[in-house]
Amino acid sequence: MAKISEKKPNKNQARRQNIYMDYGAATPVDPRVLKSLSRFPSEFFGNTMSLHSFGRKAKAKLEESREILADLINAEPREIIFTGSATESNNLALKGIASANRQKGGHIIISPIEHSCVKESADWLEGQGFEISRLKVDEYGLVDPREVKKLIRKDTILVSVMHANNEIGTIEPIEEIGKICRNKGVYFHTDAAQSLGKIPIDVKKMNIDLLTGSSQKMYGPKGAACLFVRKGIKINPILHGGGQEFGLRPATVNVPAVYGFAKAGLFCGKEMRKESEKLRKLRDKLIKGIKAKISGAFLNGHPQKRLPNNINFRFEFIEGEALIAKLDIKGIAASTGSACSSEKLQPSHVLLAIGLAPQKAHGSLRLTLGRWTTDKEVNYVLEVLPEIIKELREISPFKK
Repeated sequence: MAKISEKKPNKNQARRQNIYMDYGAATPVDPRVLKSLSRFPSEFFGNTMSLHSFGRKAKAKLEESREILADLINAEPREIIFTGSATESNNLALKGIASANRQKGGHIIISPIEHSCVKESADWLEGQGFEISRLKVDEYGLVDPREVKKLIRKDTILVSVMHANNEIGTIEPIEEIGKICRNKGVYFHTDAAQSLGKIPIDVKKMNIDLLTGSSQKMYGPKGAACLFVRKGIKINPILHGGGQEFGLRPATVNVPAVYGFAKAGLFCGKEMRKESEKLRKLRDKLIKGIKAKISGAFLNGHPQKRLPNNINFRFEFIEGEALIAKLDIKGIAASTGSACSSEKLQPSHVLLAIGLAPQKAHGSLRLTLGRWTTDKEVNYVLEVLPEIIKELREISPFKK
């Protein structure tokens, strides 16, 4: 057999890394979760609706998963509804509440920085005759609870404000908003896809009626998510079929993915404080380093009230897509906004909502850290990012 010759890498190749800083888009599955799923193909393949022993074994794993995730947010197991994605959960929350409560009223309140699946669900409902009020946010992306209170009317049936923004990381005053909604008799939904497993959530203390969570954002497999629906909430399904998940999400349940979701949640719950502390230090090091090394760099989102793993900067005279491409060449995976919208050339609706002009909104970089991010990786980013920014500014058509 001919021997394959190995060429020595040139200087640029030698410097190339394999650094993942897009945990906000999707997290790798934790190896411990994968290990827990190894027995599923041969032992827990039954349909949870079947009455025989194979179905009962799968059903037992499903209910165990429900209990684990309920404990993570201080809910009751029966209040956890499993879905296939956070997008599905958010659609069910908005459309299901709207459909079931039409007689009470047709007014819904959302924030302007919601994920596109909430934003577009609200747009769709508007086309069906519902009235949508959109809150304002300040320059950090924060919702003012007083404005929520002011906008609530007698015919308001739902308020939906995300727990933490997926792009700029700002954490909203959910407990205050929830208290206002509870006192006004209005349902309150929060999209916690980015925050679940990263920061503490107590649905009872925070007066949350509906909450969306996602497996793929917290080291579990894709294809599993949940919607917490507080007992007594009036909500209709948006799918119709076999009656699974208490009639709210009829479809054969993806038990392996759901169980992986729950196992990931178990690890997140146990390690949240320690992990958040580590990520916060790395986050702050990146923020401080970028500000010190790069002129014309501005942090998007709240400087303190933000997710421990989120860094979002805008750079003067820079186009975001070009920046991401250059980082990728250097072996750094990052994003210029929400991964679900990264192929769109329009400026981020989140950055526009906090008051940025379209040209400035185009020059954003989101770095999201995770369980396996190291100090060495942060140092490498701080080494190569200033070089890339300098290079792009030299050829920038935006620079006067």
